[in-house]
Amino acid sequence: MIKTLIAATTMAAVVYAVAPAQAAHRHMGVGCSGANFGKTEAAVEAMADNEVKFAAEKEVSLAQDAMLNNKWGACGAHLSKAAEASMAK
Repeated sequence: MIKTLIAATTMAAVVYAVAPAQAAHRHMGVGCSGANFGKTEAAVEAMADNEVKFAAEKEVSLAQDAMLNNKWGACGAHLSKAAEASMAK
């Protein structure tokens, strides 16, 4: 009985710790992954030099910083802004 209670408590603690992190990965339109970084950076680099490109480059930089600091929601938000700017004409 005690072992079952301890196992259930441990499992609940793991789910409680992991679920918010997983939700943050999918919160924004563009998830914070290497593939999405590559696509977004390539799209930004292909843009003509103007204020929009410079703003998009800054968003990519902010996304990288957020990713390194394990702030997945902020990373996705910045990467989404950069992706949107790269699609704007």
